[in-house]
Amino acid sequence: MYILGDIGNTETKIFLISLNEKIIKKSTISTKNINLTKLDKLFFNSKIDYKNIKKILFCSVVPKSFNVIKKFLSKKIKIKCHEVKDLNLRSLMKIKANYNQVGSDRLTNAISLTNNKKNYIILDFGTATTFDVLIKNTYSGGIIAPGVKLSLNTLSDKATLIPKIDLKKVKNVIGNDTISAVRSGFFWGYAGLIDNIINLIKKETRKSFKVIITGGFSDLFKNSIKTKVNHNKDITIEGLIKISKLIK
Repeated sequence: MYILGDIGNTETKIFLISLNEKIIKKSTISTKNINLTKLDKLFFNSKIDYKNIKKILFCSVVPKSFNVIKKFLSKKIKIKCHEVKDLNLRSLMKIKANYNQVGSDRLTNAISLTNNKKNYIILDFGTATTFDVLIKNTYSGGIIAPGVKLSLNTLSDKATLIPKIDLKKVKNVIGNDTISAVRSGFFWGYAGLIDNIINLIKKETRKSFKVIITGGFSDLFKNSIKTKVNHNKDITIEGLIKISKLIK
C-alpha cells in the first residue's frame, strides 16, 4: 500500500492507496490543526498496517505541516517520506515556469493530465483560485486570483454591516438586500473572472484548450460559466499516483 497526501493551506487530504492504484481510504484534517497527537488519532482510526506501506508521497504548500507529518511517519515507517518536488518531475513533463515558485499541488495536477496530445487549463478553487496552463507535455505557467471563500470572509471581516454569507448560485444580478447583493457580486463576478481569464489565455497562446475544474467551489461554477468545462475532483490524487511511480 501507499500513503499519498495533499497538504493545502486550508485542508490536508491523506489517502491510503492499494498496489493496484485504488483508493482504499481518504481522511481529511484541517491543516492548521495538524500536530502529532491529531495525526496519531487519525492514523489509528484508519487502522493502517504500517508494515505494508511501500511508498509515502505528499504534495505540500505548507512546509511546516509537511515536516510534522514527515516526523510522525518516520517514527512509524522506516521508508522515506517524499515531497513531490524532491523527485524528478521534469521526467514527466517540461516545466517552463519558475520551478521553485510553483506550488507542488499545481504541478501535481498538471502531471495528472500530461499526455503529449492535448492542451489543458486547470482551474482549481482552493484557498486561491488558480489557472494552470498545460500545452501538450509542457507546463507553461498560470494565474493566481483571490480565492472565493477567502475573499468572501475578508469582506465580512472588514465590513461591519456585511454578515458571514454562504455563497450560492443566484439567478438575478441585482440584489434587493445586503446578502443577495453580495452573493450576486461574488457569483457573477467570479463567473466573469473565470471566462475572461480563460479567453485571455486562449488569445495569448493562440491555442484551444480543454478546461478542467476542481476544488471547493467547482460544483457551484461548473454549469454557470460560458466556457465548457469538465469536472474532476480527483485530479490531485491521480497526479500523486502517477508521480509515485518515480519512487523506486
